[in-house]
Amino acid sequence: MALYAIGDIHGRLDLLAAMHEAIAAEIARDRPADWRIVHLGDYVDRGPDSSGVIEFLVEAGRRDRRNLFLAGNHELGMLDFLAKPDLNGLFARYGGPATARSYGVDIEQGSAQEAAAALAAAMPSAHMDFLHRLAFSASFGDFFFCHAGIKPGVPLENQSERDLVWIREPFLTSPDLHPKLVVHGHTPGPEAEIMPNRVNIDTLAWSSGRLTALAMAGAGKSIIEVSENGAVQRSEAVTP
Repeated sequence: MALYAIGDIHGRLDLLAAMHEAIAAEIARDRPADWRIVHLGDYVDRGPDSSGVIEFLVEAGRRDRRNLFLAGNHELGMLDFLAKPDLNGLFARYGGPATARSYGVDIEQGSAQEAAAALAAAMPSAHMDFLHRLAFSASFGDFFFCHAGIKPGVPLENQSERDLVWIREPFLTSPDLHPKLVVHGHTPGPEAEIMPNRVNIDTLAWSSGRLTALAMAGAGKSIIEVSENGAVQRSEAVTP
């Protein structure tokens, strides 16, 4: 099985579409017996077209169920805002206004309750269903996929949903090997971070203009990066 994991998208529909095109070309060329594309969460906020990203992912899931979608903390923040409107919460303070604008709504006008009601009314039901159905993790072979990481020393099946979407420490600095290689995003960096126990592929797409994915086929691992200038780069993922 060929596995692909796509890092944090944050409203960059242009980069998401380019990454899917690059992956589709590889699948057509290599003809693996099976494949999965795991999206690691943080589809919304900050970038210009969160609604377009969600629509793209909804359609990708309809076309082929081998496209898998995990929850990020920003999706949970959006759902929290819709359920319990708060203009001082995660969604409103960290990119939510850009997400709302992509639906034609200005949440910076009026009360929190009015903003949440307007956003809910503007969202297609398929988008709301998509957000509510997001999984918190996925596992294939020697790989474990989640948005943020895991709590070291806790069995994978016992990880809390909060840790899977929020954790940084002690996960990021833990030298311990985990039961599986953890593939995650959530903590942005200038390039993919490849460690013996984890791979981080959040390269701050919304501002850097670069979206990163990890490709796994057989014993090999490689990094795919698409840029807003149209460039597609692939490099071997070398563990230090």
